[in-house]
Amino acid sequence: MAKWDNMLSMLWMLRSGKKLTAAQIADSLEISVRTVYRYIDALCASGVPVVAESGHDGGVRILESFKETPLFFNTVELKALVDAFKFAQGAGYPYTEELESALKKVESGLHEEQRHELTRQTSGLDVIAPVLPPSVVPLLRDLEQAEKDGRTVRIAYRKANVEQAEEREVDPHGLAYDRNLWYAVAFCHRSQAVRTFRVDRITRLEQTEAYFEKPERFSASAYFRDQSEQGRESDGPLIVIRIEGEPDTLNAVCGHWHLRHYLQERTDREARFLLDIPTMDKYLPMYMLTFGTAIRILEPLELKHRIQEMAHGIAKHYEADSNH
Repeated sequence: MAKWDNMLSMLWMLRSGKKLTAAQIADSLEISVRTVYRYIDALCASGVPVVAESGHDGGVRILESFKETPLFFNTVELKALVDAFKFAQGAGYPYTEELESALKKVESGLHEEQRHELTRQTSGLDVIAPVLPPSVVPLLRDLEQAEKDGRTVRIAYRKANVEQAEEREVDPHGLAYDRNLWYAVAFCHRSQAVRTFRVDRITRLEQTEAYFEKPERFSASAYFRDQSEQGRESDGPLIVIRIEGEPDTLNAVCGHWHLRHYLQERTDREARFLLDIPTMDKYLPMYMLTFGTAIRILEPLELKHRIQEMAHGIAKHYEADSNH
């Protein structure tokens, strides 16, 4: 363990209020007693009133006047904070500037040795950010503020494959980040139902004078899960679906917006799902066909046979074309 991590651990041990001997601290941290006394000197130099008393009832303690311990992080915790900032920045998190400012405050309190170690620990990880329209960040802030205030907003929303944006009023209930995209979950006044809106397809947003009351304990992620459940064709019976393939291909299958909710088990080369038969019959043959020979259906036989029939039908279709 690094020097500053050991010092931090010792500080938290002493904060318990118990008087500990140097030998007890050394045993706990697996360091020498001599090193414990060096750490005591370093903590005192940093302004922490550590006292080492000799004698039968002696020991190491922190003076009661030291009520508030400064905020310290060990090396791995600091690395986690920096890495989390990289992921947030890559996702288009709307408060990355504030997060960066907070991180700089933390880093400003580090010793030079800690800064050097932090740079070394975090230099090997980068997050390649998806390309997001520059309007997404202010839209996310405005949508979140509208959700907090309970304020209805008017948006111009452009659906997929539609050039003209449509205007509608919505009550934002929450935001969700899914598969490199931001979504607003909101009650749509036009459809009189809760809907999801891709934030990058919102071309304009403005506040209205209307207010709404958000449902208690609303969760955007729970809404997504519920929508997936409702997409099932039937409540049963359920059937096991086993798919074999390369890891990258299985990642795509398991990450499908609908299938991922029914994933039961995953290994490097195989994925196991539990799904109702009507949904399997309606959606999976065509979807699995798109992966060609990159995957293999291990079970059930019904799904394998259906894909074989579809592939044979496609082959016959193009055989007829080649005869002309």
